[in-house]
Amino acid sequence: MTGLASPPLSKAVNTAGPIPGTAQGPTRQRRTALLPTAALVLGAAYCLLPVAWVLVAATKSGADLFSTFTFLPGDGFSDNLGDLGAYRDGIYWRWMGNSLFYAGLGAVLSTAVSALAGYGLAVYRFRGREAFFNVMLAGVLMPPVILAIPQYLLMAQADMTDTYASVLLPLILSPYGVYLGRVYAEAAVPMELVEAGRMDGAGEWRIFLRIAAPMMSPGLVTIFLFQFVAIWNNFLLPFIMLGDDEKFPMTVGLFTLLKQGAGQPALYTLVITGALLAVLPLIALFLLIQRFWSLDLLSGAVKS
Repeated sequence: MTGLASPPLSKAVNTAGPIPGTAQGPTRQRRTALLPTAALVLGAAYCLLPVAWVLVAATKSGADLFSTFTFLPGDGFSDNLGDLGAYRDGIYWRWMGNSLFYAGLGAVLSTAVSALAGYGLAVYRFRGREAFFNVMLAGVLMPPVILAIPQYLLMAQADMTDTYASVLLPLILSPYGVYLGRVYAEAAVPMELVEAGRMDGAGEWRIFLRIAAPMMSPGLVTIFLFQFVAIWNNFLLPFIMLGDDEKFPMTVGLFTLLKQGAGQPALYTLVITGALLAVLPLIALFLLIQRFWSLDLLSGAVKS
């Protein structure tokens, strides 16, 4: 019968299924994607394992800390928290307040300086601009240990050691923050808008505040977060500059507790509980800033 047409060969092969022995593209891609996923899971486990240990250890009493299984929770967290708050009339909360003061004010001032310096290096043309930027950027490569002693000597010459300013002043200028400020200003602030503002009669300061700063806000949020975390975790500079434990940040204060714990093991639980509480402000700050991060990035994405 010639009236019936045979189905195309390609459709017949497709309906019959894949040819046995041939490689499956999607399956191979899924297997390949498992390798980076597994590497990320291992990396996350490596980073989060100490946090999990601190979380579990903070629930144990001093007697259970060294006598029970490492990741077996206890029921002494409330007692540890009470002992930590009562130690030396609550000096831990003084250390917490000092850390918030150093990190909060230091991050705000450092972000402002980085924004102004980065915007100036990106917008203005002057002799020696690149040389100045390269010399300052070399500071990123220098370890804080190298700079700590000269900074202490400078503060000692100015009779400013053992003061809050001795910890804040060296942290205001961040070479990496200035670098991020310049990169983001070059990418986010069109020169056409700057020139338009000048033609409309706006001053340079008003152009920066009204035009450049809102466009740079996602980058400034990033600089603020980096600086806050760096100052919050800073140990060497306040350890060298400060002698009065009433001015200690949390890092130095917990270190003194840890040294005393060598002769008084009961203080180990206070150190662990204090370390756990020290992580909570960073988590809260990251969650809060991540929200504004998303809003800034989305608002910038829909504008032409």
